[in-house]
Amino acid sequence: MKYLKYIIFIITISFSGNAQQDPHFSMYRYNMNVITPAYAGTNGSLETTFGIRSQWTGINDGPETLNFNINSPVGKNIGIGLTAVSDKVFVLDETHLYADFSYKIRVAEELNLYAGVKVGGSFLKINLNDVGIENDPLFTENVNTFNPNVGVGFYLKAEKYYISLSAPGLLSNDRYEKEGVNPVSASDDQQIFLGAGYDFNLSDDFMLRPSALGRMVENAPISLDLTSSIVYKERIELGANYRLDESITGFFTASFLESALSVGYAYEHVTSNIGTYTNGTHEVILKFRLN
Repeated sequence: MKYLKYIIFIITISFSGNAQQDPHFSMYRYNMNVITPAYAGTNGSLETTFGIRSQWTGINDGPETLNFNINSPVGKNIGIGLTAVSDKVFVLDETHLYADFSYKIRVAEELNLYAGVKVGGSFLKINLNDVGIENDPLFTENVNTFNPNVGVGFYLKAEKYYISLSAPGLLSNDRYEKEGVNPVSASDDQQIFLGAGYDFNLSDDFMLRPSALGRMVENAPISLDLTSSIVYKERIELGANYRLDESITGFFTASFLESALSVGYAYEHVTSNIGTYTNGTHEVILKFRLN
């Protein structure tokens, strides 16, 4: 049992420090604020998003993520936003708080380039005493720290397509480090996101909306999301997402009140080895737009 708890703890640190040091949403097109600060104000109105992601259901103390964002244009070319993300898994509890700033550069008649900066940091708590390992110097003190960070991003937006390039965290911060005979450590490695999407009109009522998002992290495999959906009258969306060697997702969104209110749900089935032990991942989003 002692070694099992060691393994669980190491998996937790590795999961947060490398595989998913920042939340990775299946419905990323509805959570672009987490990926790039340049997204702030791009829709031309006040926008508020609330999201819940319950990952690996069926596994005790699996990852739970809450996401809140509010963003809006300010003046002619400036956008601002505020993002708060709570990420919990096992004994690790992390809260990310960031302010986003974007500036719009007109490239052509219906083509704008947004350049953004993200400033803030993460409050990290690791309750090592709850691991249940006794008489070990590595687990005598809990970790409670704040890691500041900055990020940059670019968002090219046209009427029918977008291209995004960003690095939401430029600084490498130590998440856990303990001096001793057998130290355990983890750190934030720089992530680079590259994404794009296009809207194809199939008829007056239907639209095909494919998109892709790649994530590159040092010392980790490249993560690639391939997504496609059918949109009916800009109100109903039904789609699927494939994350390379990781998962398959089906999702549904609906808009009400002349698209001022949108709700969405996604179910993600894990295709990797851990899928044997989990009942999948559930993701819910609620978005409000003040036109």
